[in-house]
Amino acid sequence: MNIFLNIAENPFLQNAVIGAALIGFANGFFSGFVNLRRNALSVSALSHTMLPGIAVAILITQELTQANAFIGALFACLSVGLGSTVVSRNSRIHQDTALSIIYTTAFAIGIALLPHLPVATSIHDWLFGNIIHISEQDLNLVFVVSAITLVLSNLFMRPMLLTLFEPNVAAAQGVPTRCMQYLSFTLLICMLVTSLQAVGTILSVGLLVAPAAIMLLYTDRSSYIFWGGAIIGSITSVAGIFVAQLIDIQAGPAIIILLGTIFLLSFLLSPRHGVLKK
Repeated sequence: MNIFLNIAENPFLQNAVIGAALIGFANGFFSGFVNLRRNALSVSALSHTMLPGIAVAILITQELTQANAFIGALFACLSVGLGSTVVSRNSRIHQDTALSIIYTTAFAIGIALLPHLPVATSIHDWLFGNIIHISEQDLNLVFVVSAITLVLSNLFMRPMLLTLFEPNVAAAQGVPTRCMQYLSFTLLICMLVTSLQAVGTILSVGLLVAPAAIMLLYTDRSSYIFWGGAIIGSITSVAGIFVAQLIDIQAGPAIIILLGTIFLLSFLLSPRHGVLKK
């Protein structure tokens, strides 16, 4: 009861709950694409790439804000992701190999820059998340990016899924497959960046993979995977705020621990795919 009273009386906690709901819903929805594409490892690579982008943005502006962190992380992810595509299309190197080399190099640069940043102490929140500090301006940015991502994902869901599963058929039907690939990649990066303040660069992959993975243990219908993942992501993210307040840990790890626990229980007990039900 004290937790509910604290949230009702504390505007920072209220912003955190709203932000967690928005971020969890948008990431949970888009996790459907991540699971259907089976590229969770690529998402993990891109999530680590956000660190050097944030570090460079801090060096340029000499301050750490949501806006410059967002822009820096977005630029870094796009640079590494598109860079790996360019290398793979112009050499015999596979894209996963190019991505691994480029992202580890970028991540190493970010680590090397950390001791030289004027705000080295507060960057911990961006590595592991601290949604309690989210402001109304941050909420507005999260809302705009999440809304645009959800709208575009739904508008182009059919051509994106067709490109994902049957690229040759999609091309034959006139679908601009390369544009759809770039669109899904850009939306993926936007989702990673919006989750920064909730779970940080290190844990963001969990929020962008686990919700739809949980739904895959219960259903094969794509609409259930997407919208069910959105609901799971939103509820779990909000619940993580309460758990963090209850046992005095950071909200980011609490959210990912909850998602991991739900996934493990679903793996064991789901009626269709649960190990213990067989």
